[in-house]
Amino acid sequence: MAVDNGDFVRVNFTGKVKETDEVFDTTYDEIAQEAGLFDENKTYKPIPIVVGGNHLLPAIEEAIIGLEEGETKHIEVDSDNAFGPRDPKMVQLVPMKEFKKQGMTPFPGMRIQSEGSNGKILTVNGGRVKVDFNHELAGKDLVYDVEVTEIIADEEDKIKSMIELHYANPNVDIDKTEIDIVDGVANIKLDEMAKFDQKSYMDVTFARFRIAKDIWDNVEGITKVNFVDEFEKKEESDDEVEEE
Repeated sequence: MAVDNGDFVRVNFTGKVKETDEVFDTTYDEIAQEAGLFDENKTYKPIPIVVGGNHLLPAIEEAIIGLEEGETKHIEVDSDNAFGPRDPKMVQLVPMKEFKKQGMTPFPGMRIQSEGSNGKILTVNGGRVKVDFNHELAGKDLVYDVEVTEIIADEEDKIKSMIELHYANPNVDIDKTEIDIVDGVANIKLDEMAKFDQKSYMDVTFARFRIAKDIWDNVEGITKVNFVDEFEKKEESDDEVEEE
């Protein structure tokens, strides 16, 4: 069985800058540690995607079509099909007073966020700070080594894979998620720990929308997704009553 557009698959990958061979992303913990990218809050393992769902660069998703489970592919992606060319207009001078208002002391290499855009400080010169708001990989040709580790066929597993992808909470046990599909409706009851997610209400809502959209767009027959949150009153035990 070969990968086709719309398939749910799990992939391992390592992405490098073609010119320098610098690793910028990987699903392997050993490679992350060697490259100085290791994040103890991240789980390194194959990630689930929908082929054609823009979960990875479109050029990568197109390139793995036709691969079978266990097969690998070396993929070269030019800058135009990766993160685009560098735009000189995205390099801006920001008055130092704007940083002072936020209680920040800018320095070269510091990363900041402004109006939803991420930037990197290039220079600090008196009352002006030069910030590059281009994507850090803009203008760079990339190479990816990708392995298809699994083609997901079961409908419930497809749904769980999208929860795993978008609801990135290491404390949520996907195996404890309950899926019930009835008459085109997928009812999802997440692991109990999902109720105590520290993300903002908007972040959780957006994650659930992305899960739902990937499901109804790519799982045949499902047109509606419900997230079921249950809060049950627990009866006090005799021991607890006596202690009071």
